[in-house]
Amino acid sequence: MPLFRYKTLDKNNQTINGLVEDVSKESAEETIKEKGLSIIKLKELSSADLSWIEVLNKISSKDLVVFSRQFAVMISANVSIVQSLKILVDQTANLKLKIIISEISTEVDGGAKLSDILIKWPDIFSNFYVSVIRSGETSGKLDEILNYLADEMEKDYDMMSKIKGAMIYPIFVLCGLSVVGVIMMIYVVPKLTGILSETGAELPLTTKILIGTSGFLSNYWWIILLAIIIIFFSLKFYISKPAGRKQIDYFKLKLPIFGKLFQLIYLVRFTRSMNTLIASGITISDSLKIAGDVVSNKIYQQLIEQTVAEVNEGNSISSVFSKSKEMPKMVSQMLNIGEKTGKLDIILERITGFYSREIANTVANLMTLMEPIIMVIMGIAVGIMVAAIILPMYNLASQI
Repeated sequence: MPLFRYKTLDKNNQTINGLVEDVSKESAEETIKEKGLSIIKLKELSSADLSWIEVLNKISSKDLVVFSRQFAVMISANVSIVQSLKILVDQTANLKLKIIISEISTEVDGGAKLSDILIKWPDIFSNFYVSVIRSGETSGKLDEILNYLADEMEKDYDMMSKIKGAMIYPIFVLCGLSVVGVIMMIYVVPKLTGILSETGAELPLTTKILIGTSGFLSNYWWIILLAIIIIFFSLKFYISKPAGRKQIDYFKLKLPIFGKLFQLIYLVRFTRSMNTLIASGITISDSLKIAGDVVSNKIYQQLIEQTVAEVNEGNSISSVFSKSKEMPKMVSQMLNIGEKTGKLDIILERITGFYSREIANTVANLMTLMEPIIMVIMGIAVGIMVAAIILPMYNLASQI
């Protein structure tokens, strides 16, 4: 059905913008007026409009979390799936997600299963998401499954938000220092070092290096910019290949400070996804396959693939994990206990809670460590500038 964008006024003369899907413009007008809204503008979206919406409106993790929570609340309140989706079309702020929800609503209204429709947007609704929804449909407990899914998605979103928030300060400071350093090297340093060069005096090695670097940046900045672009796209191409992706993922785990944090993030993603899937009634083998995609690290994905093969042969889930250096011994031992006691979901929940707290502590320690590191970097930069410019000027002035 055609999609219409509208601009209206409510009873309090507040402007409301939104989308409505209907068979015709006349029918869309009636639908809007039934809501007690006065139409200011109503336009059918063309294919070009939809293409621009596709490009400009990216669906973030937060958008999906909000959609899942609102959907879960309405299903729990015994609102039908179709009606819930139609309500969400009005409530969702992201235009791209509005259009997708509208299409889902139309197909569900036509008799299609929700999980079968979500597969059409794999970039938005992951295999993990669709599998949990399908298990809720199969068991007849879609409301419970949706609430559980929304809870787990919110926990994962909160965890990643805290990590990103903690990294903003050091990244901002380092980027700021880099920009200031480049500006000084191109515009300020040449004027200062020019005075020293004109004296004909013997300059220290640090000053010569600074003059050479400044001259190169001033005259050949485009080479550096071109090199950065080439390196960026070369790295992107390398990562797109399986071997390159595996190498990068391995490198991330071996980083001196952040390697431990990456490992903890992957472990929490794995255990939380496994917990959600098993609690939803999905088999251990299928849960492992789906959780492997969620982890997004080739090293762990290969480890999980080997585990799937072992489980399919009737072996323990911890048989492969116990031999791997990337998997802590505590995880394999607790998974073994969970299998033997039949309480694997409970064990996974406890492992997730433990490593989530580990992530919080690691991030806090990193923030504490970053401050003195940044101060040391600033001190070294200032020291080099003093040694290269101020001291030669001081020596020249004392000779005069």
